[in-house]
Amino acid sequence: MSGDRRILMFHKPKGVVVTRSDERGRRTVYDLLPDWALADGWVPVGRLDRESTGLLLFVKKGELVERLTRPGACTKTYEVWVRGRVTEEHLEAIRRGIPSPVGLLAALGVERLGGAGPKSRLRVTLDEGKNRHIRRLFGALRDPRFGTPLKVVELRRTHVGTLALDVPSGSWRFLTEEEIKSLLAGDCS
Repeated sequence: MSGDRRILMFHKPKGVVVTRSDERGRRTVYDLLPDWALADGWVPVGRLDRESTGLLLFVKKGELVERLTRPGACTKTYEVWVRGRVTEEHLEAIRRGIPSPVGLLAALGVERLGGAGPKSRLRVTLDEGKNRHIRRLFGALRDPRFGTPLKVVELRRTHVGTLALDVPSGSWRFLTEEEIKSLLAGDCS
């Protein structure tokens, strides 16, 4: 496979920032990747905030970033733990969309995975992502018992399209030729 079509999967741990360097001295994803990733110009496809974990792709060519991040190109699936009681009305509002300062925020899909009492565990699928999209979605909703905003306490990206996270936290691997062909052929839904 030619070097310009290689893609690597990285499992971003919590507390690590997705940037080349950090003026505040925080650990970056490049501290956990091989030295050649930074030196050879590997760039992340999208972002995960400092507190989020999970699947992050890296590529060496900019056109792949644009191709994989444009709205609707690839779905991204997250496992989310939310503090507060999430109701069916909340789930429907998330599917319809909630106005925010960054535009209408919605999820392509949202389903309850479990959790009880003060925490809910959900699977959320997006077909586009805005800054802190999922955190803003839930933060715009109120716990019906107390009137307090719902709060995302844990967020992990588990899939990009059909590609599932399968490396331990802080680790990486190259995608196989088959995985890359599938991703680039649009098998991202």
